[in-house]
Amino acid sequence: MQFVVEQHPNPTPAEQIAARLESPVFGRVFTDHMVTIRWSEASGWHDAKVEARRPFQIDPACAVLHYAQEIFEGMKAYRREDGSIALFRPDQNAKRFRASAARMSMAELPEELFMQAIEALVDIDQAWVPGGDGSLYIRPFMFANESFLGVRASAEYLFCVIACPVGPYFKSGKSAVTVWVSDQYTRAAPGGTGAAKCGGNYAASLIAQTEASAKGCDQVVFLDAAQHRWIEELGGMNVFFVMDDGSLVTPPLSGTILPGITRASIIDLARKEGIEVKETPYAFDSWREDAASGRVKEAFACGTAAVVTAIGEVRHAGGEFTIGDGGEGQVTRRIRTLLTGIQRGKEADPSNWVWKLKSTKQA
Repeated sequence: MQFVVEQHPNPTPAEQIAARLESPVFGRVFTDHMVTIRWSEASGWHDAKVEARRPFQIDPACAVLHYAQEIFEGMKAYRREDGSIALFRPDQNAKRFRASAARMSMAELPEELFMQAIEALVDIDQAWVPGGDGSLYIRPFMFANESFLGVRASAEYLFCVIACPVGPYFKSGKSAVTVWVSDQYTRAAPGGTGAAKCGGNYAASLIAQTEASAKGCDQVVFLDAAQHRWIEELGGMNVFFVMDDGSLVTPPLSGTILPGITRASIIDLARKEGIEVKETPYAFDSWREDAASGRVKEAFACGTAAVVTAIGEVRHAGGEFTIGDGGEGQVTRRIRTLLTGIQRGKEADPSNWVWKLKSTKQA
């Protein structure tokens, strides 16, 4: 599909971009442009544009406001030491976006068109990609924009991509985060939308995250909806446990857990490094007992935003416990170094996960 490119009439001056890239707050500073593509039953996918980032004008009866048909993705672009810009496994984001659309009864964006849209935005706003430890966080999303009241799938959708330069997700300065285990709220149930990356899942998690913050914790851990026993995932991240035999344990994808791209990459990397990975149910009571006995040596959360972040302390209604020495363990550090090294071009990429932007302008 051909994109109509409309340059921003008043782009941010280079010196202002440089100032904003010095210490960007996650999700607060945005690039100059956005990509939009429309879909309707009559015309299919059409009207693809790269244009100046601006507010949407929507009708009060816009379907997303009433029936929450909305999905999104999260991915990053990295500026490498040679000045090139790379994306990490964007094809997997494209596949997951299409799967989320199918679950939410929305129009499915072809994966090739998803990739075109991502590359178009990164290309025009590549001056916003930070160097060093920073990255450009890319947010593709789609919502129902037909104006009507009535419980049915929308006949119109708007796909959009925006981006923002970011630094570390957690600003605590600690080597490991503290988590709160929720025994009252659940993120998803069997047959629900847990495997789809839709806003409703995150909205449902906010009350538990607020509770976690009130307990002095950085994140919340959700248990399964049926028995409130089995560990599933964090508010926006998957979770791994490092056992005393050197193996990794992570909850299996059972339809209630988001199939994280970082999660899948870690499983693949670990196995290539000779680390056994078990995708198996793991109970919260077992975690507490194994931490006390030393059977669990480390634990970490992972995701596009958080990358790989150690879990040092666990708080729950019955008390609290520490994982290992409360800091980042050797296995967690090794996996984080391998993953970020591939993303930033410092490690070999045998699986061809990295996609280089073809038209990189040297900084």
